[in-house]
Amino acid sequence: MHDKLVALVTGANKGIGLQIAKDLAARGFTVLLGSRNLEHGEVAAKGVGAGARAVQLDVTDHASIAAAAERIRKDLGRLDVLVNNAAIAYAGKPGVTFEEKLKSGLPSIVSVAEMRAIFETNVFGVVAVTQAMLPLLREAPAGRIVNVSSGVGSLTQQMDPAYPHRSIISASYPASKTALNAITVAFAKELETTRIKVNAACPGFTATDLNNFRGTRTVEQGAREAVRLALLDANGPTGTLSNEDGPLPW
Repeated sequence: MHDKLVALVTGANKGIGLQIAKDLAARGFTVLLGSRNLEHGEVAAKGVGAGARAVQLDVTDHASIAAAAERIRKDLGRLDVLVNNAAIAYAGKPGVTFEEKLKSGLPSIVSVAEMRAIFETNVFGVVAVTQAMLPLLREAPAGRIVNVSSGVGSLTQQMDPAYPHRSIISASYPASKTALNAITVAFAKELETTRIKVNAACPGFTATDLNNFRGTRTVEQGAREAVRLALLDANGPTGTLSNEDGPLPW
């Protein structure tokens, strides 16, 4: 068995996922950068350093997921942390503005096909990857699962007139994060008698290609809460949604 703690971060070849990988590697983890395109993952892993390895992982492809789980067991024999970061916010035609992306999600006009594509990555992909990695996480001394969610997935915040992003009205990306929150709770409840903790992290409005780099936070800031949850000790919570400022309402 590998003698260092091992973390798998999905969608880690860029953005928040890459920063999470860098931060965990800096804390002594062997970090596996999950990437749909292995070449992109390998380039990113070189930038992270000696403690990083690329893994071909498409969260919408069951064969890819199974192969990644098999490789981790064969090559390292352990997995201590799973960060489900891979996500998409838009599945329509390329080259559109951020405002056009937001408008396309209005529930009265949203494409059901686009909704399905977003949920395939943001919800079903998380379930599929978590299920595949659970056998390894169950064997870990202190398994941690962190789902990268969003404040726009909080139904309570969405209905709060004071919420800064209440103007976002969408049945696609925000709804997928609401579903992800429910999945987080379900896994946390099922695993609450084990050593595994399952939590959701809100990175805040971070500048990535998810929002055409319109976000107001850096990736360094956006990665912090997911990293904190990945490093929870035995007294840490499970079944929570939080950002850097503390717990968020569901």
